[in-house]
Amino acid sequence: MTTYKETFGKLNRAALIPFFVIGDPDYDTCLELVKAAIDTGADILELGIPFSDPIADGPTIQKADIRALANGMTPQKALEFIGKVTEYKPVPIGLLVYYNLVWQYGIERFFKDFKSVGGSSVLIADLSIDDADEVLAPAQAAGLETVFMTTPITAEDRMQRICEKTTGFIYTVSTLGVTGARDTLSDRVKPLIGKLKAMTDTPVCVGFGISSSSQAREVADAGADGVIIGSRIVRIIENNLGNKAAMKSELTDFIKNVHEVLQ
Repeated sequence: MTTYKETFGKLNRAALIPFFVIGDPDYDTCLELVKAAIDTGADILELGIPFSDPIADGPTIQKADIRALANGMTPQKALEFIGKVTEYKPVPIGLLVYYNLVWQYGIERFFKDFKSVGGSSVLIADLSIDDADEVLAPAQAAGLETVFMTTPITAEDRMQRICEKTTGFIYTVSTLGVTGARDTLSDRVKPLIGKLKAMTDTPVCVGFGISSSSQAREVADAGADGVIIGSRIVRIIENNLGNKAAMKSELTDFIKNVHEVLQ
C-alpha cells in the first residue's frame, strides 16, 4: 500500500481527494462510482462510514448517511467495501468516522481490521486533540497513519499539538460550521494554510466547502498539498438518484475537470 508520504512526494501538484459516503446510494453503485473516481484521477480517497448523528456534516452528507443506512450499510460491510476498492487499485484511503462506531466495534479491532483491508488513516470527526491519546497507540500499532482536524479559529498552541500528533496529513477545515458546498472560499483559508506550512512538514489538505474546480485551484495555489471535495460529489449523487448513468457521467466529468485544473 502506498503511504501518504509516497503519494504526496511523487506529485508535483496538490492531490485530488474526493469523498464518498460508503453505500450511498447503494453498495454496488457506490463501488462503481469510487472505481470511476480512481480511474478519472483521484490520488487519495476519503471515505465515510454512515452514522445516524453526523454532527460535523451538513444536510447533503446527512441525507447520504440516511440513504446508506437505509440500504443496510454497517461498519463491517464498510470495511468489506474498502477491501474491494483496494483490490481494484491500492490507493491511499482515509476513513472519516464517528467515535461511537469505533468504540462499539472495539478500538484496537477496528484499526486492525481497517488496516487489513488496505486502509491508510482514520480521522474521528468528533474526537478532539485533547482525547487523541485514546486512539494514537492502537492506530500506530495497527500501522495506520494519524489525521487530525484544524480550523480557522484553532488556537496556535492546539494547532501545534495537532501538528505534532499527525503523521498522515493535517485535515484543514476551510470555514466555520459543518460540511457543505459553498459559493466562495473563506478569506481565512490562505492565512491558515500559510501558518500550518510554517509549523510542520506534514502535508496540509483542505476540505469543507470546496465545490468547484476554481476553488480547488485557489486552495492549491495557496500552498495546500491536497484538496478534499465531499458535499459537491455527494450532491451529484443526490441529484441523479433516478438515473445512475447520468450520475456516473456527471461525477466523472466533475472529477476530470478538477484533476485537469490541478495539473
